[in-house]
Amino acid sequence: MQRRPVVFAMVLSLFIPALASAAGWDIDPAHSSAVFKVRHLGISNVTGGFKKMSGVVNLDEADITKSTVEAVIDATSLDTGEPKRDEHLKSPDFFDVAKFPTLTFKSKKVEKAGEGKLKVTGDLTIKGVTKEVVLDVDGPLPPVSAFGGQKSGATATTTINRQDYGVAWSKVMEGGGLVVGNDVTITIDLELNKKKS
Repeated sequence: MQRRPVVFAMVLSLFIPALASAAGWDIDPAHSSAVFKVRHLGISNVTGGFKKMSGVVNLDEADITKSTVEAVIDATSLDTGEPKRDEHLKSPDFFDVAKFPTLTFKSKKVEKAGEGKLKVTGDLTIKGVTKEVVLDVDGPLPPVSAFGGQKSGATATTTINRQDYGVAWSKVMEGGGLVVGNDVTITIDLELNKKKS
């Protein structure tokens, strides 16, 4: 009769480390950003970003492949520092934010890619079109204690072809080059707040 509590305690001890190693983190909208870069006239890079984003990272340190990432970017918060350009980018020629107010990412696979690095494969949806992309991630960084909680951070990058998502406007110059390039580099800087248990 006394063995049952002992066995139960042994089984419980196997689960406690796994539970302790899995943690949920909220994306901090005030300290996170999504920035894009695209060639203009084939001679320079124009950068812009989205000021509002949210999401959740569930990080399983015991088995990183069980981790998940979901993020939502507010397309209406687009800002390139040039109001007329922003107005055009928000129009149906590009993001059509009135019809498609958000961009989303949902992970399908998370894997190690070296010390302090991950590869996160998932579905990126822009303008109602969903395509699989791979994010190269630096981090997440070791947590720090600040403002009454635990914080961490990570940086993710990828490159997409905007034509794949119907963000299609462009003009061809006399020499044959594009006014706006098709390849877009995306960099997402995240600050994460650990969920309260």
